[in-house]
Amino acid sequence: MKELKIAVAQFEPKDGNKQYNLSVIDKLTKKAKLQGAEVICFHELSVTAYTFCKNLTQEEITNLTEKIPNGESTRALIEISARHNIPVLAGLLEKSENKIYNSYICVDKSGLIARYRKIHPFISPFLSSGNKYVVFNLKGWKCGILICYDNNIIENVRATTLLGAEIIFAPHVTMCTPSPMPGRGFVDDKLWQNRYKDPTALRMEFDGPKGKGWLMRWLPSRAYDNGVYYAFTNPIGYDGEHLKNGNSLVMDPYGEILAEIKSFNNEIAVATITEDKLSLSGGFRYKNARKPELYKDIIGKPNKPVLKPIWMNHQQ
Repeated sequence: MKELKIAVAQFEPKDGNKQYNLSVIDKLTKKAKLQGAEVICFHELSVTAYTFCKNLTQEEITNLTEKIPNGESTRALIEISARHNIPVLAGLLEKSENKIYNSYICVDKSGLIARYRKIHPFISPFLSSGNKYVVFNLKGWKCGILICYDNNIIENVRATTLLGAEIIFAPHVTMCTPSPMPGRGFVDDKLWQNRYKDPTALRMEFDGPKGKGWLMRWLPSRAYDNGVYYAFTNPIGYDGEHLKNGNSLVMDPYGEILAEIKSFNNEIAVATITEDKLSLSGGFRYKNARKPELYKDIIGKPNKPVLKPIWMNHQQ
């Protein structure tokens, strides 16, 4: 039976400091390999950091961009992959012609395997939207990528799985921000600063409705309804001025967590996924029971997208 050991990572990035962030990616990749992982994935814009991009001018954000696959960071990720003999997935700002993309790539020692551009970017007005789904082969598995908000649009997940994806890599920078949902909001910095003396107080916030409690309202549904594995990644600590709770995890097609990071530090978790669950899951049956002739014209109706998360109205 087909199996794969996936490592999900979390770390606290430094804004715009590619050298530092890549050094952490290198260390965690080595750790994953030593623990038997066959692939490792990192969070959204893990090479540059994410939240601080909202305050950058067009010139400042352009200065952080690189070409793919010949840019310095992509080459560095390929070198990391080659050094530890394990495929690596990470995020960076891509410049292509006159456009800037929030991109996520998969590389191995031979070079670029896949590139995905975020379809629903909002952190900066200077980012362009990706316009296609990506499904690629990795270690005998069909994999898709959806970046952060892309996963909240349920059609994106269904489309990616209908294209054959068995695993969705879902890099995020999320949680611990305001929302109309009761209990949501920022986490007090005092709890983070006191995290080693009073870890319980911070863990209650990170696992409550501000953090994992919100995530678990929707992520299991995406996995369960589509019969797909999820590799969810998220930073720990501060990304820009936003405190993030990590909780990177691997979820199976039943919506059950196989492995999860519960540390406040830079860390990884490794899970073994197996192909049997793909066909045993409810989502597999539901996809086969579809009657698209009933709703293809409804789902395909034109829509004018409106995208501005509530937290952007509550910037600290």
